[in-house]
Amino acid sequence: MLDRNKRTGNAAVLLPEGWTKPKGYANGIRARGETIFIAGQVGWDAQGRFADGFVAQARQSLHNVMAVLRAGGGAPEHLVRMTWYVTDIVAYRNSLKELGAAYRDIVGRHYPAMTLIGVAALAEPQALIEIEATAVLPD
Repeated sequence: MLDRNKRTGNAAVLLPEGWTKPKGYANGIRARGETIFIAGQVGWDAQGRFADGFVAQARQSLHNVMAVLRAGGGAPEHLVRMTWYVTDIVAYRNSLKELGAAYRDIVGRHYPAMTLIGVAALAEPQALIEIEATAVLPD
């Protein structure tokens, strides 16, 4: 079933009939248009300096995702998928309130399909989180 209340431009949230509406993500997105693939973004600034702490790195990672998205002509409502890789799942769980606030601050109230994966380490030794994303711009 298409959740017609969550249509934004070229994308629509997919919510199977009878399913509870998820909080902070979508189970699926249907979109049509030009695709932007955003490589994993870690919590460092433009000079390669890492933010201090899990939430600060998540906030910077989201800023970096948005910077790449805007460089491609996109906006938050064009995001259709995000994958979060975290080195400490407990830190993630303990920070949900702060992470939600940071997400809404940077991305707004647009929630694409999302996956969270706990990993042993990331390529950058100081990185606590890495976020990759896909966006679809309208035709």
